[in-house]
Amino acid sequence: MNNSTALTPFRIDIPQSDLDDLHGRLARTRWPIPAPDRGDRADFSRGIPLPYLQELAEYWRDGFDWRAQEAQLNEHAQVTTIVDGQTFHVVHVRSGNPGATPLLLNHGWPGSFVEYQRLIPLLTDEFHLVGASPPGFGFSTPLSSSGWELAKTTDAYAEIMTRLGYERFAVHGSDIGSGIAGRLAAVYPQRVIGAHLGVDRAVLGLVGVRFPSPDGLTDDELDQLAALQGEGAAERGYLEMHNHRPDTIGPALTDSPVGLLAWIGEKFKVRSGGGGHRAPVVDRDQLLANISLYWFTRSGASSAQFYYEGEHTELEFAFAPEVPSAWVAFDTHPLIRRTMDPWNAVGHWTDHAEGGHFPAMEEPQLLANDIRDFFHSIS
Repeated sequence: MNNSTALTPFRIDIPQSDLDDLHGRLARTRWPIPAPDRGDRADFSRGIPLPYLQELAEYWRDGFDWRAQEAQLNEHAQVTTIVDGQTFHVVHVRSGNPGATPLLLNHGWPGSFVEYQRLIPLLTDEFHLVGASPPGFGFSTPLSSSGWELAKTTDAYAEIMTRLGYERFAVHGSDIGSGIAGRLAAVYPQRVIGAHLGVDRAVLGLVGVRFPSPDGLTDDELDQLAALQGEGAAERGYLEMHNHRPDTIGPALTDSPVGLLAWIGEKFKVRSGGGGHRAPVVDRDQLLANISLYWFTRSGASSAQFYYEGEHTELEFAFAPEVPSAWVAFDTHPLIRRTMDPWNAVGHWTDHAEGGHFPAMEEPQLLANDIRDFFHSIS
């Protein structure tokens, strides 16, 4: 095992042969025969509609400029480092303010460090920013072994912050990243200044599945929750595959760019811009930069392993009552706080009608304002 604690400078440089291969595969896509009455590009009731997918694939092949996106991503300093034999990719942007607070940004699936591209410039006046990719995501590949789940990743992140010179630091996260951020606060309360978590109404589909349903809900609230749980059940197909059969879906996500595009592109459509109720606000080029990252690193398959590890690991919930916490809810719903914080224990709670599951991409200014306001309030 490599026991080095070195921080190795990293720069994204995808070989031209990989780009040529992607374009060739997209050009040779073997499209399904359209099902009857499925010509509406806006109808996601059975998944991603073929006309929408074909338009997105055509732009990925002929209009999207990976080199321009690569250059923008390389504007931020990056390193790799090895923890317990696993390579971790880390974006590290130091503030010009010597008194800035270190802030660890944590993303989930199907996101990546690309998620924070629009957020970073809004925070560098007050924060040193660190964005680490979980094992199996992006350039935190290949996986060195099985067993890389939430708890082990949390410990690795704490070690990475030590290597970067940050004994005390703040954390923010959404999706899987909120679990990492919350566990960092619980396991390392002496190091974490505060935990800021982003959430959206999609979380309500997991109440009673991943999260307990609180007592005391009214009949009307129970009816609303049941409807949201039904919507959530229709969106959990990917989750069950990742949790139980990542090796089955993995080859399709590695060998077919359109398969990967459909698998991830659907989630960005239905989970952003109000879950499909409003026009999505995720920039198309940023979306494809994120999906391209999954393609070039083959992390469609390896990122799914993170879910399997979590599903098959006995992990006790950990709480950090002594660490200040904040939640910001996008595309909000009154039941989010009723179910996620029934005791009103969260000191800083913000609701926004705007945005959705990817706030750093959809509403970076609102997210930056809330992060800044929270950490000002506890400083």
